[in-house]
Amino acid sequence: MTEHFDVLVVGAGPAGLAAAHAAAGHGVRVGLLDAQPRQGGQIWRHDARHGAPQAATNAITALANTPMPITWLAQHQVIGADEERLLIETPQAAVELSFGSLVVATGARELLLPFPGWTLPGVTGAGGLQALAKQGWPVQGKRVVVAGSGPLLWATAATLRRHGAHVLGIHEQASAAAVRAFAMQLWRWPARAVQAVQLRALLHDVSYHCGSFVRRAHGDTAVTAVEVVNARGVSRIDCDLLAVGYGLVPNVELPGMLGCTLDRHGTHPAVQVDGQLRTSVANIYAAGESCGIAGLPAARIEGRLAGHMAAGATAAATPLLGQRRRARRFAELLDRHFALNPQLQQLAELDTIVCRCEDVTLGALAGYTDARAARLATRCGMGACQGRICGTALAELGRFPCSGNRPPIFPARLATLAGSAIPSFLSHDSGDNHA
Repeated sequence: MTEHFDVLVVGAGPAGLAAAHAAAGHGVRVGLLDAQPRQGGQIWRHDARHGAPQAATNAITALANTPMPITWLAQHQVIGADEERLLIETPQAAVELSFGSLVVATGARELLLPFPGWTLPGVTGAGGLQALAKQGWPVQGKRVVVAGSGPLLWATAATLRRHGAHVLGIHEQASAAAVRAFAMQLWRWPARAVQAVQLRALLHDVSYHCGSFVRRAHGDTAVTAVEVVNARGVSRIDCDLLAVGYGLVPNVELPGMLGCTLDRHGTHPAVQVDGQLRTSVANIYAAGESCGIAGLPAARIEGRLAGHMAAGATAAATPLLGQRRRARRFAELLDRHFALNPQLQQLAELDTIVCRCEDVTLGALAGYTDARAARLATRCGMGACQGRICGTALAELGRFPCSGNRPPIFPARLATLAGSAIPSFLSHDSGDNHA
């Protein structure tokens, strides 16, 4: 049996929560689904010790005060899709959901770049370690190096300190001049400026190094030290954990499978939308980071905008258009000042593993000119993450461009696929819908 919703929202992060709330305000039947058991997404992930941020609590509480109750579908993982329905897997069963309009708010994932030692236990993404700490992974007393690029490093360091870690330093790959120029522009976004000041005050005794990046992690059974490169040369830092991430990239697997046109002008594709967040497919909207990385304020505005549009309330969406344009300009600021140093593309050596799921080294990919040929010969990208980590990294390294994904979107039980009455779920490919 297929359950139908007037508006179905995929993703319960800030954009998805805002979209569901806005749509339900117009009296339509709304479903909100997410693979996680709790609402909030990655950025508002529930902290086992400190709870959820107040803004997240407010947004979640607001869902209960809409004219039509919103159906919350926890632990619902999208496996496949066509223009009218989604194939979902839950811990217990497979279900199919149909929709009048769909809002894609699938967010983003962290960009990780390979370097010697990056697969050692104790080396994680910056956002990854932040999420682990929130979920109760013990970091109390651990010596942690935070490295990579972008404002996420500050948020990660603050979370780790809150959980008792000893943050040895933050190593930002962007130059001091670039970071200073970025900071000088923050007055245009007062809330961002206040947040930056608060984080800096909280971490006043943590050293912040610009033009600095990790080139190697050392250790036998776990990381014990890292080599850091900066203008003064190479230094070695003893540590227990390394959290390193180079910003975020949009999650576009679902909209790609739905046939939505993707903007591939940059290294990493994003969903192409018009000013009212309509994708190239009728009745499908996209909001937040899946349209390009712009941060929390833009995600919340776009969620509201997409929710109004999906409910057919164009007049309610119109006042948000200017707010969206202003919030999106922050993304341009990030891109301009935190562009990655080309030296980061040269860190991986021939024996460095690039596909962590299948243990494929960079040297094993020599001689292959496209991702598909390399995948078929080496299994690179065929593991549990389906190329989300290695495929993204190889695109950033200039090795292979990001390619389309084939269903299922996530690994699924055979019973889920065999039980679907819609064979078309297995025939959609997201690889050809380029902008």
